[in-house]
Amino acid sequence: MSNPDFTKGDPIPAGADHDWNLGATGLRGWMFSDKMVTTDARQISITAVAKDSPADGLLEVGDVILGVAGKPFAYDPRTEFGRALGFAEGESGRLDLLLWRDGKTPTVTLQLPVLGEYSATAPYDCEKSKRILERGCAALAKRTAEPGYDRMSAITRSLNALALLASGNPEYSPIVAKEAKWAADYSSGGYKTWYYGYVIMLLSEYVLATGDQSVMPGLRRLALESANGQSKVGSWGHRFADQNGRLVGYGMMNAPGLPLTISLVMARAAGVKDPEVANAIERSARLLRFYSGKGAIPYGDHDPWIETHEDNGKCGMAAVLFNLMSENDHAEFFSRMGIASHGPERDTGHTGNFFNLTWAMPAVAISGPHATGAWMNEFGSWYFDLARQHDGKFPHQGPPQMRRDSYRGWDCTGAYLLAYAMPLKKIYLTGKRPAKIPQLDANASERLIRDGRGWSNKDRNSAYDSQGTDELIFRLASWSPVVRERAAMALGRRKDKVEVETLVRLLGPELPTDTRIGACQALAKLRGNSAPAVPALRQALKSDQLWLRVKAAEALAAIGAPAMPAAAELLEMLTEVDKENDPRGMQQRYLSFALFNSRGGMLSRSVEGVDREMLFKAVRAGLQNEDGRARGSFGSVYNNLSYTELQPLLPSIRRAIAEPSPSGVMFADSIRTAGLELFAKHHVSEGIELLADYARNQKKHASEHRILKVLKMLESYGTHAQRVIPQLEETIDYFENREEGFPRNLSKGKAQAVRETIERIRASKENPELIYISS
Repeated sequence: MSNPDFTKGDPIPAGADHDWNLGATGLRGWMFSDKMVTTDARQISITAVAKDSPADGLLEVGDVILGVAGKPFAYDPRTEFGRALGFAEGESGRLDLLLWRDGKTPTVTLQLPVLGEYSATAPYDCEKSKRILERGCAALAKRTAEPGYDRMSAITRSLNALALLASGNPEYSPIVAKEAKWAADYSSGGYKTWYYGYVIMLLSEYVLATGDQSVMPGLRRLALESANGQSKVGSWGHRFADQNGRLVGYGMMNAPGLPLTISLVMARAAGVKDPEVANAIERSARLLRFYSGKGAIPYGDHDPWIETHEDNGKCGMAAVLFNLMSENDHAEFFSRMGIASHGPERDTGHTGNFFNLTWAMPAVAISGPHATGAWMNEFGSWYFDLARQHDGKFPHQGPPQMRRDSYRGWDCTGAYLLAYAMPLKKIYLTGKRPAKIPQLDANASERLIRDGRGWSNKDRNSAYDSQGTDELIFRLASWSPVVRERAAMALGRRKDKVEVETLVRLLGPELPTDTRIGACQALAKLRGNSAPAVPALRQALKSDQLWLRVKAAEALAAIGAPAMPAAAELLEMLTEVDKENDPRGMQQRYLSFALFNSRGGMLSRSVEGVDREMLFKAVRAGLQNEDGRARGSFGSVYNNLSYTELQPLLPSIRRAIAEPSPSGVMFADSIRTAGLELFAKHHVSEGIELLADYARNQKKHASEHRILKVLKMLESYGTHAQRVIPQLEETIDYFENREEGFPRNLSKGKAQAVRETIERIRASKENPELIYISS
């Protein structure tokens, strides 16, 4: 999509419906975006003018803003307009706009209310922040009485009520009490996990702030329902877990899981003392602690996210969670990640940036007023001022993309106002429980801000590529996994030779763990050129730090053939289980990837020369890992060994088919289908029942396609498959009449496919010889 020139009559591109609120002017405007940035835009086409706003009668739809303060836009209209708003509100209220209308370029002056400037520690000791909070809460209080308010999302409704509670203004007490009553009666037939976390937060904060016990039955009901809906590994997904403790659909999702955990911690503080709640908190916290020091909390049960310092606000959520739990090391790490996330990092998010913005200030504030001031100066001040309407409310702005996101139309007023309410410390979300982590000074805060610069979705590399090799090597020692990864990637792109010996020295056992991990990250990017580092990497495998061992293993896998002597060590490590220090088998998981993953695993293409006894021991262990992706890695072993060689593994392969992994649901089916294909290919008798069971009980997502392959495998057994026809007929009835959470037409299509398969099985004349697994 090309960048239109409105002064030449170009229209807004068809379908590009994402426009922006332009601060307290009363204007909305459209500007060009590309690859999640608006840096190529130089014009803003006005799409709406609010009645009785500063712009009413002065600008009209179709006008084009070319600049501010008498100068054309030079780098990014959003940032420049946002900063011009802040300047105007801090001085005289005068906002001069360079306009284009009908071929002429007049300057139009809007008069905005004077709010003052943001302080160096905003929102702390900041009159402007105080005024924004007061005006916003007054507008929000009126909003709650408007028709249709009760139809808004439970998430934003809860956040709005929390903002009024956080204001400490007794005038809003009746509104908050009414919203608490709504929350106590709340239930949902949809994605409960997303809504319950925020509703429980509201109820818990309300009880803690007011002592009103009338809502406790509702709070306890919601908390117990959430705790009992957790999966057996401590996660939540779009919906609660099934009766077997496994998630369905997409599997584990941390975006709803983290708020649920926070809400249960608050509910416990408010008086919900049931053991189910305490157990759910600890299971979830155990899962989330793993990511501390390694990267941002990812989408689901994935690798730590190290592309950016934040991923949909989940680091912010984790900072708040661990601060409430007084787990200071984890709270400190995730708060620092939040500070380093600003600009293009903070401006994006999966399906929208609502949660990225909502949880920014609660995380940053944990590190103190200098941290909030530095973050606001870098990003929050202009972004928040741009998002604030002339009436004091905040609509959802969305990420810089041309088309809508999932949160379009959401009322984000409460989410933003919670940031401005931080200095009051009236509720837990705004600091009622003081942070116990080190409070940063201005210099330390600015250093963290610098760590987050130099990346956008459109230009991910040039900032680091422009740095010298010595500077990149220095950055390998950063506290930030993201900075280390960006430096490592830049070193990997270098055309001039990087001295591997320098990186080997960074692996020295006397150096900090972060430095040693950074060296591993760089060596992995240099791939085969890192061969001289193999001895040092093998030594790093003996470290007592799990993540260093994992990163050393990944570097060895990336090096390839020169690192093959280390394969035996990695196989042995894969079989080791440390339930006390590694209860979820994370070392085993990542070693499974390093050794057997089809994309670069050391043994993914061949196991020639590998000790079979050690190999089989490793495969048996790995096939019991709770992660579906880890199990899926071992499919390469099935392809690299003959059926005769695989015979000692057949009981374990059968078990991996029959007992799906409890986590990594999105990927759990790959190893199951790999085993079923193996059994069908060799006509293993036990495969018949396993296929019939899998036809019905596989993961629903894309099952309308997968079932066709499953049924074809079942047909390959010929007449032997007739023994499961009664089971298949029950499956038809299930698909036609009882399958839930799946499109009705697709369920009927699956039923028809099973019906046709039964007819072919009955008519089959094939009678292949069966093989039986000896137990």
